Amino acid sequence: MSIAILDYGSQYTQLIARRIRELHIYCELFPWNAPKQEVLAIAPQGLILSGGPASVYEKNAPFLLPYILESKLPLLGICYGMQLLVQELGGKVSPSKQREYGLSEITTSADNPLLPPGTHQVWMSHGDRVEMLPSGFTLLAASSSCPIAAIGDSKRHIYALQFHPEVHHTPNGLEMLKRFAIDICNASTNWTAQSIIQNAVKNIRQQAGEQNVLAAVSGGVDSSVATALVHKALGLQLRAVFVDNGLLRQGERDQVEVALRTQLGPELHVVNASQTFLSALHTIDDPEKKRKIIGETFIRVFEEQAKKLGKARFLVQGTIYPDVVESRAPERSHGQRIKTHHNVGGLPEQMDFELIEPLRYLFKDEVRAVGEALGLSEKLVWRQPFPGPGLAVRCLGSITEQRLVKLRAADFIFRQELIEAGLLNQRFQKEQGIAQAFAVLLPVRSVGVMGDQRTYQEAIALRAVTTQDFMTADWARLPYELLASAANRIVNEVAGINRVVYDITSKPPATIEWE
Repeated sequence: MSIAILDYGSQYTQLIARRIRELHIYCELFPWNAPKQEVLAIAPQGLILSGGPASVYEKNAPFLLPYILESKLPLLGICYGMQLLVQELGGKVSPSKQREYGLSEITTSADNPLLPPGTHQVWMSHGDRVEMLPSGFTLLAASSSCPIAAIGDSKRHIYALQFHPEVHHTPNGLEMLKRFAIDICNASTNWTAQSIIQNAVKNIRQQAGEQNVLAAVSGGVDSSVATALVHKALGLQLRAVFVDNGLLRQGERDQVEVALRTQLGPELHVVNASQTFLSALHTIDDPEKKRKIIGETFIRVFEEQAKKLGKARFLVQGTIYPDVVESRAPERSHGQRIKTHHNVGGLPEQMDFELIEPLRYLFKDEVRAVGEALGLSEKLVWRQPFPGPGLAVRCLGSITEQRLVKLRAADFIFRQELIEAGLLNQRFQKEQGIAQAFAVLLPVRSVGVMGDQRTYQEAIALRAVTTQDFMTADWARLPYELLASAANRIVNEVAGINRVVYDITSKPPATIEWE
């Protein structure tokens, strides 16, 4: 009793899935040309066709596979999905004289089960428009710049929107998706943390059987929850290994070890491999090469540990859905690769392990909910996110122990200032605190003056963002006094730094991490 989402290449497609999941409805994301049997295998109660960058009248544009209409399932087309339905059903789509990107207001023009009555703010992003409705369809809403903003055929339960209900810029968008998924499709609302745990335990046991499993733990939310899930499923078959790769934050090794030994059941083995990683990264400044080297080195370290602890066939990783999306995992996304995550694309092709990834299609908020349901401490579950490659992707340029010392110190000062100001909240979704904050060491030197003497030293960039899903984020409007205090302390307390800047770029166009 689920919803299937067909991905036509929109940057927002993953947000559709997240919004449906917020309604406690299970959904899966499929490429637009996924085989009929694969999509229908999840027994969907309805189909959602995403937006996309193409035009329906272009040669080789993604098209509507026959089974979509033949299924007789309720359909919701969004942007490009709307235009596909219109074209396939006999309407007309044409290039718009004026492209429309950004906020707009629509007014509902007819009573219908999808759109609440009245005027609504929505987010438009399109260059084509519907000129003529297909037979059987009714105009549901319009705006001053988009005469056909929403249409529907209530007899066939087919609806289409020219705007994006899945983004936060459409305040009533979740209500629209709820009306489609629950009222029109009658989908089940049983996708909860407990059901996720039950399904994960079942799948883990089925995959691992009686084989030994090695878990790569970092103390982060994702790896900790993944390890706890596997431990619940397999018990003593699991061995947890925490690798100090030399790329951790200040004091992190001790903090993580204490937290994991307290919170997690499996035997924990701590490995100091910092010199191995730093030697492998010596002279490397390309971010993609860094990720590949870190992924390769992790696997080799774990293979060595497996020999010492008893041969393990499986390796647990805390890969989550944003990792998959941003790494352009081909089975779930047609978007362009943004960066390689070491949990996804940074692993070597040849390794002795098969992967167990129980969180692979969960969003961060779902991971945290599962962690709480498993009984993990709030401090661990709501810990600040930290990238798998660690400080390697925050130390831009070459990585040396000396540069890492600078970065650790600056990062510690910044986060300490935020904590003392009460701004680095654990439960950022509920309390609107800062979701992620850190320092970045730039491979840039600039002239300064200290003690009446000229300096030529490196610069630190500070980054703090607010977000609810980590797929989009906005820069945090920090008090000037806090920024001034952090910058003053960093310049005075961290040798080799004479300039501090603050990143005021949202995601998109930037990513949260710099590399």
